[in-house]
Amino acid sequence: MKLIRFGEIGKEKPGVMINNEYFDVSTLVTDYNEAFFENDGLNKLQQQLKDANLQKVDPQVRLGSPVARPSKLLCIGLNYLDHAKETNAPIPKEPILFFKSTTAIVGPNDHLVIPKNSIKTDWEVELAIVIGKKASYITAEEAEDYIAGYCLHNDYSEREFQLERNGQWAKGKGCDTFAPLGPFMATKDEIADVHNLRLWLSVNGKVMQDGNTANFIFNVPTMVAYLSQFMTLLPGDVISTGTPAGVGLGQKPEPWYLKPGDVIELGIDGLGSSKQTAKAYQPLH
Repeated sequence: MKLIRFGEIGKEKPGVMINNEYFDVSTLVTDYNEAFFENDGLNKLQQQLKDANLQKVDPQVRLGSPVARPSKLLCIGLNYLDHAKETNAPIPKEPILFFKSTTAIVGPNDHLVIPKNSIKTDWEVELAIVIGKKASYITAEEAEDYIAGYCLHNDYSEREFQLERNGQWAKGKGCDTFAPLGPFMATKDEIADVHNLRLWLSVNGKVMQDGNTANFIFNVPTMVAYLSQFMTLLPGDVISTGTPAGVGLGQKPEPWYLKPGDVIELGIDGLGSSKQTAKAYQPLH
């Protein structure tokens, strides 16, 4: 199953994607939120779809994040060998953890707003995991049972805020529009091998990142189980799993970053693609 949320910002409705067409399921489901996942919503919806007379949705409709605002958006840093090397960082012995603010979450094709006073806004294509049920102190062998599905994520990062302003990485990770998710969440049965997915990103048509989840330092079950040792993962929570080489920070001979008007496109095998256009920050009047 492929889950979508569609409609204007703040008023998204739940839907499904079947044979590349969008259908409204708002008569069956309130939203793809914690309560939905916690109460076996995926299986119930799968059963209801067999007999449902669904209304088609305009294919040009705006898509929102495929999951409603989760309790937390967790991210693993430096989880590809090539990315750790390009940033001159040591290979982590344990997963590096940081949070992105849930206010950073936007739809897959919404604009990227370059933050006020930013000069180092960067891109990072990532595979995101959506948690399906409450997980606390689980093992890697158990982790599969706690995963609802996967989606595409662009972990935008302001490198000056992240690395030069003291303190945690979260400063450069949680800015508004810095977490476009989607276009859809694919349930885990849609993905044959989550550890063999090509992921790519281009800026203005030039491919900058072209990697594969086969190059994870820590694999999916390890990441889910590891995080559950430090906090309870709630249904609908999102874990982003790191980015391959090719970010702006790692460009040679000099790093370069996004500017207004740049077009960023990205995708992952089986999880679709997204496209953001960079815009300058404009104060609200």
